[in-house]
Amino acid sequence: MSEFLGHYVDHQMTSPFAMAQHSAKIKPIANDLARRGVLLVASCGRVEVYGQEHAVRNIDSRIFSGFPSERIEGALTIIRRIAEVASGARSQVLGDNYIGGPLTKGIERLDQKLPIVQIVRLGFDIGRASRERQRFIASLNYYHIVRNIIADRFPNGELPDRLYVIGADMPIRELIRSGVGKRFGSTTIVTRNPKNLRKRLRAWPDIDVVLTRPAEVGHAREPRSIVVIAWPDINDEYQAILQSALLRLEPRTIIDMVAKPLLSKAAFAKLNYVTVHDREFLVAFEENNKNISPKLPILLADINETLQAAQTYLSDNGP
Repeated sequence: MSEFLGHYVDHQMTSPFAMAQHSAKIKPIANDLARRGVLLVASCGRVEVYGQEHAVRNIDSRIFSGFPSERIEGALTIIRRIAEVASGARSQVLGDNYIGGPLTKGIERLDQKLPIVQIVRLGFDIGRASRERQRFIASLNYYHIVRNIIADRFPNGELPDRLYVIGADMPIRELIRSGVGKRFGSTTIVTRNPKNLRKRLRAWPDIDVVLTRPAEVGHAREPRSIVVIAWPDINDEYQAILQSALLRLEPRTIIDMVAKPLLSKAAFAKLNYVTVHDREFLVAFEENNKNISPKLPILLADINETLQAAQTYLSDNGP
């Protein structure tokens, strides 16, 4: 059997904010690592690499520079770690509904003939199956938190004006479909390319929104509007344009759902700018974890029982 090696750091080993910032810096090298046979799992709460020892041993030391990373060895140990991550047992929000995405993307980048692919796929399948059997699924819905924040900002029946949403990927569609915008006069998606987005939204006829470019936002103050930022894939130039637009707009609240906040707290000191690292989100995270944590030992036991069968399989067949 080939020797396998892994390194990881997650939100439990440093602050969630520092972890999110570091993960954002590392994500751009995912394809380069994949070409070298190394799996990168980079999400808001973790940076993890796995592969055959000769590949992982030579990775850039900057990936974990300044962080107290853990090293794990051997196929079975890596399978256990991947299974626990995939199940949501190692997330800041226990039972995280979205952790499968970064794992899946990382696996898809690799040459599917590499031995590490079989290892991580097995861990992923074990974790997801245990999660489903034990119903280890977060009760927390980020959009419920957003609705609660909005309700708090309009406590006495005051009618909001407009909901602005920055971003145009799946999280945005889920946000709109969750009914967050029902209290508002209209919902506007801010995008650099309305034409392309309009084509993509044809597959979602139930989404009724207005599309606008960032330069068209903020021609007048809108103190009864809310801005929700739900997608971070922007460059520095676009970020500067958005920041200027929002400072002109002066909405009642900006809710930033991105783990690495898009805007500067200092620049928006005069506005109500709420991030996932602020109290309103953290209290909700704690409540979710309190409710689901009794299931955690049962979930981990389920994963360990399944690993016994996996160990037998690996002994008989190899990776």
